[in-house]
Amino acid sequence: MPKPQQSMSRRACEFRVDGRQSANNPAAKSNNSVGKMTVRKIVHIDMDTFYASVEQRDDPQLRGKPVIVAWRGNRSVVCATSYEARSFGVRSAMPAVRAERLYPHAIFIPPDFTRYRAVSRAVREILKRHTDLVEPLS
Repeated sequence: MPKPQQSMSRRACEFRVDGRQSANNPAAKSNNSVGKMTVRKIVHIDMDTFYASVEQRDDPQLRGKPVIVAWRGNRSVVCATSYEARSFGVRSAMPAVRAERLYPHAIFIPPDFTRYRAVSRAVREILKRHTDLVEPLS
């Protein structure tokens, strides 16, 4: 069973990838016929603030400001927040009314799912330039 994330990160730093197999590196495999080693790399891309980041990317005036992607109203939930809004306790999936109470001066932006889908596809295409194995989770 894997150890907690913190200890795995520390262990990953100890792995040697200088062409010699390390006993500490279970990901390194020696290829005896050629004398080379292949290394398996797993990259996790956290896109938790993705919608808010797209909004900040497309409108430079929003950068560094508390952005909440949600419709205003009693039945709306927060789709995403910028890190600036998170510092006030606003989180994804919370009711938009509660988010507005926590930080009334935040900038609410209605979601544009068509644009987010296009940007997501572009990110995935960049990843596929480097590997055929891309496993999106959501």
